[in-house]
Order: sequence, then C-alpha cells, then structure tokens
Amino acid sequence: MARAISAKLIEDTARELTARAAIDIPPDFRRGVEGARDRERSRLPRFVLDEMLRNWEIATGERRPMCADTGLPRYYVRAGNEAVIEGGFVALERALRKATADATASVPLRPNRVHPLSRVDRNNNVGIHAPEITYAFEPGRDFLDVTTVHKGGLFGSDYRMLFPSDGIPGIRRFFVDALVQFGKRGLACQPAIVGLGIGGAKDTCVRLGKEAACLRVVGSRNPDPEIARLEDELTALGNYIGLGAMGFAGTSMVVATHVEVAFTHTGGMPVGIHQFCLSSRRATARIHPDGRVEFRTDPEWFTDYYRREGVE
Repeated sequence: MARAISAKLIEDTARELTARAAIDIPPDFRRGVEGARDRERSRLPRFVLDEMLRNWEIATGERRPMCADTGLPRYYVRAGNEAVIEGGFVALERALRKATADATASVPLRPNRVHPLSRVDRNNNVGIHAPEITYAFEPGRDFLDVTTVHKGGLFGSDYRMLFPSDGIPGIRRFFVDALVQFGKRGLACQPAIVGLGIGGAKDTCVRLGKEAACLRVVGSRNPDPEIARLEDELTALGNYIGLGAMGFAGTSMVVATHVEVAFTHTGGMPVGIHQFCLSSRRATARIHPDGRVEFRTDPEWFTDYYRREGVE
C-alpha cells in the first residue's frame, strides 16, 4: 500500500502557504507590474505603480501582509490519483480549516468571513462553506498540490450570456464594458490579471474565469493558438481604453488576460470575467508521500488532463 500523506503535514504546509500568500507577491506578477510601470507614460498611475512595488518590498522585508484587506482565503487542491491521505479527504479539509483559523491569528489575516444575514463573525475566516476548497485530479501521480489564493470577495467579477452570433466581437464588448465599469466605479484594484471563462454553464464560466485569473502565471498562454491570440488582443484592448492603475487615466489597467474555455450548449456562449487585483496573492506547495514539501508560485493547475476533450 502507498505511503499516506500526513494530515499534520498538510495542516502545517497550508499554514505556511497562507503566510506566504498574504505577504509575498508572486515573481511573475511583480515582473508584469514592473513592465506596466515602465510602459506607463501618465504621471499619476506611474506614481501609483511605483508605490505598489515599494509597498511589496516593505511587506516582504517586515513579513507583514501586503494589504490591510487580506481577502478571503480559499484553496485549490490537485490530487494525484495514486495519492493516499492519512484520514482521507475529511482529514484534509479539517487540516485546511484549522490552518486557516490559526493563520488568521498568527499572520495575522483580517477576519473577513461573516454570516451573510446575522453578520456573525467567528474571527477566524472559517464558517459555512468557508474556506472554499476546489479539487482537480491528475492520473498516475501520488503527490498532493495545495494552492491558497486570498481573493477579495466583493467586486471584480461579472457574467453575461452571449449568443453564438455575438462571436469574438461580443466578447470584446463585454470585456470593455466590464473593465470600464470596474475602473470608473472602483469595483476592482488595478492593475490586474483578468480571467475570462467562456462556455460551459453559468457556474462553469464564472469558475473558469476565476481560475484563469488566479491560477495561471503572467506570461503563460493558452495552448490553443486562436485563444492565445484573443488573450493578447484583449490585454492590448484593456490598456487602450484610457484607464490605468487604481482608475487614474493611463494605460496600465491589465497586466495579463487569461482565457479558458469549456464546451457549452449549442444555443449560447456564456462568459464570466474575473479580476485578480494588485494584491495578487497565491502560493503553492507540492506534498510528497515521503514528507518532502516543495514550495513554488506556479500552481500548474491547467494541465493537459485538466483541459482534456475526449473520452479516455
């Protein structure tokens, strides 16, 4: 029988991931923001970008969260098909919830999670369906990948049901409409990674849009050449509408656009859009059965298996 991955090791790793995500900006996003700063010609958004970069340096140096609003911690778990977890997935979920509660006090994180009606706050970011845990699987592997993302839970996302006849022009219109509204009304903190989920059902495209924004690294491209071209076009379009960092007039709204698709109903083309704000908080660890833990910043979520089309 395969060696089981320790539930205590999962808990300890998740606690460390939560601290890293809250404090350290991933290097791919940092490079993307530096590039946006270097291309920006307007004084105010360039000043904002400089201050963002300086704030991140201070946060890393002093080991403090980079933003006063530490978002809503959530987890993405990619399990190898041969992985064995001590106590099973119930123990894994308990470990992630315990790590979240502990990290809220020790990092510290702002206790953002409240009951939606009574507004009861347990002061630990744990509650009903909190933190969220999303699963994916990989054949022939025995590791466990755990990624934490601290995502603002208020704004930065939208949905529209388009129709096949709307085509790419319809996607462009929705993309621009959403970014303008986000920028003008302060519904997102730019510059951002923008994720688009196209296809599936309503919940599918919204989920894919969030995953595309939060789990793909800046510089990655969709393996479909047509979709990759659309990503480049939308990034250029987003930086051409006249809004820059934090809504000031400029050309630095979008660091990257990531598009993911799902087969959908023949009569429609649902699209979900999501912005991962300037506090691009994610961290990943791969846990092996022998107790080794590899920390990294690329979740490697969108594998060939995850994007598979056919019947195995």
